[in-house]
Amino acid sequence: MATITKFVEIARAPDQVWDAVRDWGHVHQRLCPGVLTDCRVEEGARTVTFANGLVARELIVSVDDAARRLVWSVVGSALLTHHNGAMQVLAEGAGSRIVWTADLLPHDAAERVAGFMDLGCAAMKTTLEG
Repeated sequence: MATITKFVEIARAPDQVWDAVRDWGHVHQRLCPGVLTDCRVEEGARTVTFANGLVARELIVSVDDAARRLVWSVVGSALLTHHNGAMQVLAEGAGSRIVWTADLLPHDAAERVAGFMDLGCAAMKTTLEG
């Protein structure tokens, strides 16, 4: 199993950043506009559309306000047989640090997923600091 971990520092207070992360139905507007073009919400899940046309259905596993941590799992993917994602907002100096982790199978999908995560991190920094 591949594990990918990305970090992005945001010049905003952790509670402000967490407010955007925990609003999981608006990820395409509040976190990753341009990378994600749409998000449809259903009971306990979201379906996100990437700018390249890829669509992923994500079950929301946990929204932990005390830990400022969101966990989701991609299901029904042609690319992945297993995916568990977690995003946590931590205090970092006067701002925040987002820690984004993905555990996935097959291992050879890691490079492609890491590329999506890099794009997402850049979009989050721009959007949250803008």
